[in-house]
Amino acid sequence: MRIESKRWLCQSYGNCVAIDPGHLDLDDEGLVVITHETVEHDDIETVQAGIRSCPVNALMLVESE
Repeated sequence: MRIESKRWLCQSYGNCVAIDPGHLDLDDEGLVVITHETVEHDDIETVQAGIRSCPVNALMLVESE
C-alpha cells in the first residue's frame, strides 16, 4: 500500500503530521509532503489514522501497483 496526496486541497492543518510523522511532513509553504510513500503492514493503522485526521480529505491510502 502507499499514500497519495491531493496537495491542492491541503489547508496546512497539520493533523496528519501530528499523528503520522513517520510518513508525512509539511513543506515550507505548510502543504503536506509524503516522506515515505510505501506503507508497511505494521504501519497501516497509524497511516490510516493520519489520513482520517485530514479535515479536507487531501490524503488517501491506495493499493500498490
